[in-house]
Amino acid sequence: MNKTDDLIKQTLSAEDRDLLARHGEPGYFSQAFGLFRGSLGWVVWVAYLCGIVAFAGFGVSLWRSWHATEALAAVQWGVLAIVLFQFTMIMKSFLGSHMEANRMLRELKRVELQLALLRQDQTGI
Repeated sequence: MNKTDDLIKQTLSAEDRDLLARHGEPGYFSQAFGLFRGSLGWVVWVAYLCGIVAFAGFGVSLWRSWHATEALAAVQWGVLAIVLFQFTMIMKSFLGSHMEANRMLRELKRVELQLALLRQDQTGI
């Protein structure tokens, strides 16, 4: 993949290289905070808040399970803790897959930009 990127950079003009550099991949934190914006930002907010509530419930359930005096109560609280922890992980994986989808869309837009630049060079506009 590096050879292909190097070949693309060699064939582009300085202006085109500058344009592609400005549309490069942002850092991790800008990608993560970028999830909360856009048309699906509200969905991400809801998933994030549900994950936080589930994690807090996991902590409480684990504490109650640890300090239960009867075996049945300890098992019940323990099962609830496991379920809430799994829900927390599902929300986390949803946010991660959403961020990966955004990365893929960004790369597709870069490819479209490169194709448009190549077409522009071929037509001489």
